[in-house]
Amino acid sequence: MGKILVAEDEKDILDLIVFTMELAGHQVITAVNGIEAVEKTLQERPDLILMDVRMPKMTGYEACERIKNIEEVRDIPVIFLSAKGQEAEIQQGLQVGAIEYILKPFAVDELTQRVAEVLNRHGRKS
Repeated sequence: MGKILVAEDEKDILDLIVFTMELAGHQVITAVNGIEAVEKTLQERPDLILMDVRMPKMTGYEACERIKNIEEVRDIPVIFLSAKGQEAEIQQGLQVGAIEYILKPFAVDELTQRVAEVLNRHGRKS
């Protein structure tokens, strides 16, 4: 199973995602803001990053863009999780380097399935 970094500032949502990913057999690391997400990406080298768009200190967009500009970690797939579903925001997320954009609220089984698909598609552990 994969190592997943979950970057989310809302505790209830973070707890739900962590529980869901651990139940699916993944190792989970957490970050509660964008700066911490970049730092933990460099320290932990996760197989996948699930990242909220709106976080304190640095947005998910900014954190993703920084990660994609760092040679050692740029190939780690990023999936955005956001309640903001306007087309312009989705496009911005994809432009900064995310490979998927999942809208909140999401079904946990859908999230688990999409995580497995991304890990498989990118030759990471699933």
